[in-house]
Amino acid sequence: MSRFLSSRLQGLEPYVPGEQPKNMGELIKLNTNESPYPPSPAVLDAITREQVADLRLYPDTTAAALRQAVADRYGIGADCVICGNGSDEILSLAFPAFCLGGAARFADITYGFYKVWADLYGVVKHPMPLREDFTLDPTDYWTADETCFIANPNAPTGIALPVKDIEEILRRNPDNVVVVDEAYVDFGGESVVPLITKYPNLLVVQTFSKSRSLAGGRLGLGIACPELIDDLNRVRGSFHPYNLNRLSILAGAAAMNDGESFEKPRTAIIETREKTRSALLEMGCTVTQSC
Repeated sequence: MSRFLSSRLQGLEPYVPGEQPKNMGELIKLNTNESPYPPSPAVLDAITREQVADLRLYPDTTAAALRQAVADRYGIGADCVICGNGSDEILSLAFPAFCLGGAARFADITYGFYKVWADLYGVVKHPMPLREDFTLDPTDYWTADETCFIANPNAPTGIALPVKDIEEILRRNPDNVVVVDEAYVDFGGESVVPLITKYPNLLVVQTFSKSRSLAGGRLGLGIACPELIDDLNRVRGSFHPYNLNRLSILAGAAAMNDGESFEKPRTAIIETREKTRSALLEMGCTVTQSC
C-alpha cells in the first residue's frame, strides 16, 4: 500500500476471486461455479472474421442488439434492460446509484462482493443473519428503509425465497430499491422479472456466466422499469460508457436467442446436482435443498 491511497480506503479488503489454474490437467474445477459445457454454437457462428476486423471500431455503448435479445426473451421493452461487464458491474452500479449516503441490507451469508462494494462507496452495511437452516427470513427486510440486496437463489446455499416473499418485501419497501440477484435462477428458482411492471422499485440482475457458459465473456444484465435503468446508465456513462466489447455483445445476443443450446446443459447440470445431493445424503452428510 502506498502513502497516496485515500485514507478512507486504507482498510478496504478487496474481493478475492477464485483461483484460475494455468494447467487444468485432470482437475475438476468447482471453485467459481463455471459451466462444464461450452457456449452455444451460435456464439461461434456470430463471431466472424468480419466482426473481428471491426474491433478497430468502438462498440455500441447501448449494446442495442443484446438488449433487444433480452427484451424479446422476456417480452419487455429494450428500455427495461441494461447490459454490463458481468452482473458484477450492474450490482456495483447499484451501490452509488441507490445507496450513497445511506445503507444497504443483505444476508450475512451471501455473495461476498456486496460487503466490498458497500465498503468501497462508504455505504453502511446491515447484514441480516440467516436462520439455522440457512434460509433467509423475509421479515428482516420488511421495514428496511434502505436498499436491499437479495441473492435468489442465495449463494452459496442455493436456497431461494418464493416469489410471494420477494413480492411482499417489494410491497413493504415502496421507497427503497430491492435488488434481486438471480445469478443461479436458471437452475431451479423462479425469476421475478415479471414483477418489474408492477413494482418500480425492483431491479433484477442476471448473468451469462453460469447457465449460458460465458463466464469468460463477462456479460450481465439488469432488468427494471425504464426509470431505474436510466439511473444506472447515468452512473455507467459517468465512468465507463464503453463497458462491453463488440464481440461480447454479439456472443451474448447469440446465446440469448439460442433456447435449445441453453436448455440441454442447464438440464444436465440440474440432474448432476441432484445425483450429487443423493450420494452425499447416503454418506450421512447434511445437505441444503438447493433449488
